[in-house]
Amino acid sequence: MESWERSRRRWQHAFFASWLVLTSAGPLMEVGQVLPVLLVGGLAAWYAAWFVLRTPPSGDVPLPYVLGGGLLWLGLFAVDSSFLVVCLSVLVPYCMDAVRVGLVAVVSCAGGWLWHRYHESGSITWTEIAITALIAISAATAVGYFYSVARQSAERQRLIDRLQAAQEARAVAERQAGVAAERQRLARDIHDSLTQGFASVVMLLEAAQETSPDNKHLTQALRAARENLAESRRVVRALRPGELDEGGLPEALRRLSGRLADETGIEAHTVITGTLRPLDAHAQAELLRVAQEAVANVRRHARAEQVTLTLSYMEDLVVLDVHDDGDGFDPERAASGHGLLIMLERMEQLGGTLLVESTSGEGTTVVASLPAVAR
Repeated sequence: MESWERSRRRWQHAFFASWLVLTSAGPLMEVGQVLPVLLVGGLAAWYAAWFVLRTPPSGDVPLPYVLGGGLLWLGLFAVDSSFLVVCLSVLVPYCMDAVRVGLVAVVSCAGGWLWHRYHESGSITWTEIAITALIAISAATAVGYFYSVARQSAERQRLIDRLQAAQEARAVAERQAGVAAERQRLARDIHDSLTQGFASVVMLLEAAQETSPDNKHLTQALRAARENLAESRRVVRALRPGELDEGGLPEALRRLSGRLADETGIEAHTVITGTLRPLDAHAQAELLRVAQEAVANVRRHARAEQVTLTLSYMEDLVVLDVHDDGDGFDPERAASGHGLLIMLERMEQLGGTLLVESTSGEGTTVVASLPAVAR
């Protein structure tokens, strides 16, 4: 749309400059007065002030310019009727923007021509009036035609812009779908290889430990295998959060707080505020992973009695707030922690933010926010 508008402006400038020179050069040489030269120069400067030194909004017909240009043209026409067609330089470029401007140009030229004939001969014949009317009707028809062509061109450009925007949105959706499919594939591969392998190792080590319960190395190997099995399962859950399959993010958070309460005895609950809206699946998954990591930190370190998960749907943001009343910590000393860095990276990759507020003995609040991009 912008390129089309720039092209139209260039043709408008070319028309004004060439038509002003063609229509005023002859009369200026014939009249031989200073006033017409000043008026023509003033008209050129008036046009430059409005359209060369500044760019008016597309489709806008500035009334001050039309009035000022019309007065300058009337001054030229009063000096000599040969300046009649200079009117076209002022008004015709706007015939494509507004039919009324084109009709004003047609009526001005027709009226000026009749006045010119009356001034020269002292009378006007009906034949001249009829011919002038026919020419004016033809010109008005041409104005309407060019206006409709310009509107159709602008509408086509708007349709093209909307089509391009839709194609870009589709490309983004396809990329996100491809990412989701790849994450699913990785989750399956890890589950079918590493997770199953660690599970087999744990079973073998447990069997071996039954025969040698005091073997220190077997105990250490069993502990390492269990830890890696748990880690591989966590990676699979992170890649494919099945909690989002039913009920979306709000229900997944409710189930998360419910499990925390059932398994630890901590008073945990989830609060949803604002008007729910469908969010991009990847954004929901990342917010859920942040909540899972924050809850895991509460389990391991906080010694909290109450935990509240709050999901807020705002006008342009979705905010997840995880608050506990546990021991708290120094955020600056813990900033290099692996879990906090992962949460921060998740939010930054989606254009969001992560804030951690904590004071020793007064609990911790983790606030994750993302732009509210609908699915």
